[in-house]
Order: sequence, then C-alpha cells, then structure tokens
Amino acid sequence: MARSSLAGKKRLRFEVKAEPGSEVFVAGTFNGWNHKKHKLSLKNGVYTTSVLVSKGRHEYKYIVNNVWCIDPECSEWAPNEHGSLNNVVTVS
Repeated sequence: MARSSLAGKKRLRFEVKAEPGSEVFVAGTFNGWNHKKHKLSLKNGVYTTSVLVSKGRHEYKYIVNNVWCIDPECSEWAPNEHGSLNNVVTVS
C-alpha cells in the first residue's frame, strides 16, 4: 500500500469472544458491509483482527458462524434498516 493512501487512516482493532472453531468476521461501513472481507483469528481465547479505517464515524457488526451479532463490549449503537442495531465507533 502506498504511503499516501495511509493519510487520514488509523488501525482499528476488533476483538470478540466466540467458541473455538467458530468462523468470525467483522463488517461495517469501513468495508462496504462485506461480510467475508475481514476474518478474525483466534488468539488467546479471543478472535481478533486489525483493520485500516478512515477517520470518522463507522458502524459495524460481527458475523459469527453466519449470524450477525453486535459487539457486547461497545456501548454506542445506532438503529439499522433491518430493525436491529449496529455498533458505532468514531476514529479520530
């Protein structure tokens, strides 16, 4: 990745607990809600990944074994068009 493309972006760490052997992804406004783009890896009992995101407000959800889930550790939510909630994170 070119250095100029890093301008205005920061690494955001996503982590969630799930059963060992689970398939876990994160999707949100930062990746066009692509539910297969950012897979989390199991490390020390927690699924984790790091994603380069632009500054600003982002909504996201985890997908655990094909089930869309909110982040239980995130305290900010926003309603979505499906009648459920998305997590919200602001990157500055």
